[in-house]
Amino acid sequence: MRAEIATKQACFTLDRLHAEIAGKIADNKREAKRLEQDMRHVEAVMKLLDPSFNANRVAVRRRKPNPWFKRGTIFRHALEAMREAQEPLTATEITARMFRGVGVENPSRDDFRVIFGGVQASLRNNDGKTVQAIGEGRPLKWALL
Repeated sequence: MRAEIATKQACFTLDRLHAEIAGKIADNKREAKRLEQDMRHVEAVMKLLDPSFNANRVAVRRRKPNPWFKRGTIFRHALEAMREAQEPLTATEITARMFRGVGVENPSRDDFRVIFGGVQASLRNNDGKTVQAIGEGRPLKWALL
């Protein structure tokens, strides 16, 4: 008797899960059609501006997820590195400390450059709000406010 009840519950749950997944697939298909239309509109405007434009030469861009820092957390990690240092640091020093904080001693040059760019942009965006540039000249040293 108990096995029969558990089987019915499992079937009911799996049925609902199946319906939910089917709904997500339908939503994604609608979104894909909308994005395709948007892309055609952009191509049409580009053709108006430059009749020789060829959309086939445009490469598809895909975002490569960052394996160490989730989206939107780079500045928080930079602040943490600055708090631990208790002295002004350059963006390069902050980036190196961030990598050490997640256990990466020797990141590749490309990986370092990508994170460095995010750190530097975050510092500039928050200059005078959360952090401030100390002194003059290059490279800038940053400190917490």
